[in-house]
This record gives sequence, C-alpha cells and structure tokens, in this order.
Amino acid sequence: MKEVILLKLGEMVLKGLNRNTFENALIKNIRRRLAPLGEFEVRMAQSTVTITPGEGADFEGAVERVRKIFGVITFSRACVTEKNMDAVRAAAVEYLRPQLSRVSTFKVETKRADKKFPLNSPQISAEVGACLLAAFPNLTVNVHEPDVTVRVEIRDFGAYVHGEPEQGAGGIPVGTGGKAAILISGGIDSPVAAWMMAKRGVELTPIHFASPPYTSERAEKKVAQLLARVAEYAGRMYMITVPFARVQEEILDKCPEDYFTILMRRFMMRVSERIAQIEGCAALITGESLGQVASQTLQAIAATDDAASMPVFRPLIGMDKSEIVAVSRKIDTFDLSILPYEDCCTVFTPRHPRTRPELDEVRKAESALDVEALVNACVEGRRVTKIVPGEV
Repeated sequence: MKEVILLKLGEMVLKGLNRNTFENALIKNIRRRLAPLGEFEVRMAQSTVTITPGEGADFEGAVERVRKIFGVITFSRACVTEKNMDAVRAAAVEYLRPQLSRVSTFKVETKRADKKFPLNSPQISAEVGACLLAAFPNLTVNVHEPDVTVRVEIRDFGAYVHGEPEQGAGGIPVGTGGKAAILISGGIDSPVAAWMMAKRGVELTPIHFASPPYTSERAEKKVAQLLARVAEYAGRMYMITVPFARVQEEILDKCPEDYFTILMRRFMMRVSERIAQIEGCAALITGESLGQVASQTLQAIAATDDAASMPVFRPLIGMDKSEIVAVSRKIDTFDLSILPYEDCCTVFTPRHPRTRPELDEVRKAESALDVEALVNACVEGRRVTKIVPGEV
C-alpha cells in the first residue's frame, strides 16, 4: 500500500498575486529539509503539497521533519490509490484498520477536487461509510462528534484516504519575510524570539557575543545547540561569534558602573548592525521583554536603540516570562537554556544598574571610549559556525 504525506497550506492561500512566490519558497524548503533522508517527489497542486517517498527513503523521518516546516497548517499520512470506488473502499478498510478497530464512532468526509469523477462528495462518503460499517461491527456513525473522521480526497493524480490531520508549524515559509540578524544568547528568551521571527518567514543570521576567558567554550557550544533546535524550524543558518571581552573591560575601566549594562548593549547593537549590513540583513532582532530586567525598561531600550539605525524587532516585548517559557518548552529549547553556563551578559554585572538612563548621560559616559576602534575589532574578530538542523 503506497503511503504519502499531504500538507495543507495556511495563510499563503490568501496571498493573491504573490501566492506563487510563497508556494515556491515552501517547496524549496521542503526539498532541502528532506534531502538527507532520501529521494522524495514534492508536488504542489490544488493548495495541497504531496510528498511521495522514493525507494529506500526514510518516510518516518520525513513525517517528523515536515511537522516543523513553517508554512504548513496541517499534514496527514495518507494512502494513495487508483481513482475508482473499489480501490477507495479497499484502501479505507485496510489503511485505517488500526484506528477504526479501536473506536466506536466515525464519519466520512470527502473532497472531490477532480470534478470529472463520476460520484459527488456525498455519494462517495456514503459508499465508503457503508463499506466501513460492514467491515467493522464495532462502528456506528456519528456526524457531530465522531471518534475518527475518515477523509477521502479525489485529486488529479489519484485518490487519497487518511484519518485526522495533525497540526503543522503554521506561519509562512522561511525566506519570504526577508533576512534579519538575531542577537542570540544562551538564555531562554532569544531562541524563542528567533523561532517567532522565523515563523513570519524571516531568514536568520544569529550573532553571539562571547567573552573568553570570562566565558567558556561550553557556553558557546550551548548556544550552537540551541540554534540547532531552532534550525529544525528555521532551516540551516550560520552563527557569527563576536569576541566581546575587550569591550566589556574597557567599559568597566573607563565608565560609571551603573551604566555598564546599557553601554554594553549599545555596543552589541553597533556591532550587530555592522555585521548585519555585511550579511545583507535588513533588521535586528532581540529577545527583550518590556520590564523584565533593568536593561529592558522603556528608557533603557530607547537608549539602546539610539546606537543603531536599523529597525529593531522585539517579538517578545509584550510577553511575560511564563508565556516565553511555554514557547521554549514547545520548541524544545528550555532544558538547554537553563544549563548553568556563563553568558557574556552576566559577567561584570553592576550592583545597581541604571534603570531609567538619560540619553545625554549615556552618551557622556560613552565618550570615554574609542567606540569606532572597539566596534571594528569586534567585527574583524568574528568567527562563523555552520548550524545544521538537529545537530549538536
């Protein structure tokens, strides 16, 4: 019995004249994600993507991967058969036997995309339903709240039978929303921010600030592992690691202690913007949530943004910590995020950080530093690490 995966599209169907752009990006992303698993035919027709495995392809692995591809609202494992009622009835009985043997109620829903098929949708549903009632004495029909809904689709290239669809990742295909740089740390928030922007089609360039000897290789590896989990949704990316210890030492030596955090973040924005321009990014992304810590008050955020000219997106800005943690658990980054490895943002933490900094005072404190030289050193010292989905 031949098995395929049917993917249903989400909001892409509303894109009008731009719809082909979104569909082509989705097909490209699917093919790229499935390529390591063997040969698969990926075809778009009638607002549905059909994935057909070739000989020896890892079908179970493909099911798990499509679950995390943005642009898919639901997906189903389905049996494909010839477009005649004998074949459809036989497929419904055999393919769905494991599900139908364990329940007591069902109904049949049919979508006849091929209008040349001799029976209409209600007639197909009635015939399949009668066949299932005869094959499974445990079943009765319940059209309002069935235990299982049997779905039959008559399409141009065949007839498909499947049960309840599963939820996909939603969103729109990565690559259709432009390219942006995400400031990524080893904490809970920034991987969630990365995932949320990738869900809106943004291709990500992660930028991580490391401060050896104050931070270790383990801390950097942790960030790479977090990104590998985000990449299961966002696709392959390249992490850019920036040496940041010298900047922090200079701020510590020459600036008021209570301005340390805000000045550090201003340098992060400058360096990230410079790298983003080199990488062809149009915006910056951070994991800040309003009021969560001293550097995330309105005044502190305004002082931070003053250091950059690019748009800065903060997808978590209105979320509380419990909401952010819930998403991190959903995307399987939480357990990694809470590992106790040091982060550059936690070294040299001031005892009493300024929560409502005046911009003029921030600029005055920063005037003691050779800003351009420090930024240039960070950019020139950057390293690139390839992030592959699921790899650690």
